[in-house]
Amino acid sequence: MTDTPTQLFIGGAWVDAADGATLPVDDPATGEIIAHVADAGPKDARLAEDAAVQAQEQWARTAPRARSEILRRAYEIILDRTDELVHLMTAEMGKPLAEARGEVAYAAEFFRWFSEEAVRIDGGAGVLPDGRNRMLLSRRPVGPCLLITPWNFPLAMGTRKIGPAIAAGCTMILKPAPQTPLSSLALAAILKEAGLPDGVLNVVTTSRAGEVVEPLLRGGRIRKLSFTGSTAVGRLLLAQCADAVVRTSMELGGNAPFVVLEDADLDKAVDGAMVAKMRNMGEACTAANRFFVHTSVAEEFGRRLAERMGALVVGPGTRNGVDVGPLIDRVGRGKVEELVADAVERGARVLVGGRTPEGAGCFYPPTVLADVDPGSRLMDTEIFGPVAAILTFDDEDEVIGRANDTPWGLVGYVFTEGLDRALRVSERLEVGMVGLNTGLVSNPAAPFGGVKQSGLGREGGRVGIDEFLEYQYLAVPVR
Repeated sequence: MTDTPTQLFIGGAWVDAADGATLPVDDPATGEIIAHVADAGPKDARLAEDAAVQAQEQWARTAPRARSEILRRAYEIILDRTDELVHLMTAEMGKPLAEARGEVAYAAEFFRWFSEEAVRIDGGAGVLPDGRNRMLLSRRPVGPCLLITPWNFPLAMGTRKIGPAIAAGCTMILKPAPQTPLSSLALAAILKEAGLPDGVLNVVTTSRAGEVVEPLLRGGRIRKLSFTGSTAVGRLLLAQCADAVVRTSMELGGNAPFVVLEDADLDKAVDGAMVAKMRNMGEACTAANRFFVHTSVAEEFGRRLAERMGALVVGPGTRNGVDVGPLIDRVGRGKVEELVADAVERGARVLVGGRTPEGAGCFYPPTVLADVDPGSRLMDTEIFGPVAAILTFDDEDEVIGRANDTPWGLVGYVFTEGLDRALRVSERLEVGMVGLNTGLVSNPAAPFGGVKQSGLGREGGRVGIDEFLEYQYLAVPVR
């Protein structure tokens, strides 16, 4: 990690924070500090904003093919540097090497996808109904953007936002999570190497998010916010965006239901549960949170899932053979401990796991709970850990009502072998995405996002670039 940048990236240059402040980056597997990075303050944020604003006009005029080729080169560099990025991500975030390798490939794919979308930005033309004017439609970049990314997928969440912004012709300030800044700084270095002009991307790492973000959103020069994080923070940012009417897209919290109907193939259901629950140690907004299993198959499903979860190897992500790394920090692990303890106090049975191991690091074992009381706190709280909570149901209408009884609506999972039933249940779920007989929904070519308090807008897919574009309409008289 000696070659990984640790300074701020502003106007194409690596610089220290104006006041010289730094913040530590910890390895969650050991608690040891692996790096110190620049800790930006308000002055640094203003400099980054100046750089983005100054670069915007020229960047917007850059040919779509040129923008496309920068993204394509960055895609290839990421793949060439896979091993380096994998070890960097595992060190700062904790995920096992195999899972980090999957994230690098996923992250790179966003750059390839949006390199292809950059040259497909279209408009329109036609004569208006009254015949007096022609209508010319063009699509233009929305302007300088603020991108705020979380710690759980530090590389992929960066490329998922940066890719469409570059493709659309927007300049950016990226603020990564303070727990995982190194992947974002490495990404900035890759884009500079790929030929991204100075000032188009600026990266401010900071532990002082409030001091850095609020002035940018209220100042009137930032025209777009793209945020991934908790619903609580999302609400706060929406309020800050109101003064300058900043355009927003947000991917917020989730409380994903995982519905196993009585005709489900249990082999598929358990396989899907392992993916939907254990991807990234359960630290994913798409993670299955509430397992609704039909009474007739609940015991067998719970037994099989506990057997699979119990066989997973927990340990430092750098160690060969490890399936489950540490949680991000002790606060995150403490939340999981409290939620499990509350469920057990209310009568839940622990089928596997449920006890925090001794020793260093933020580890928590894969856990399966059965007979969970619907009033348990983990039913209306995003767990963000390797805990599967099983509840039973007897009726289709009942389970749909319970699955939808949440302010969130990011993703749901449905397992059934009946086609008509599969479509009916999926369409009745109040979510933005459904995994039908699969535990994995994320794909750069598909629109990612939720309904209700799970967010605004979509990322990825053909619509992902729309979040960074505005329409301009020209009325031209017919002569």
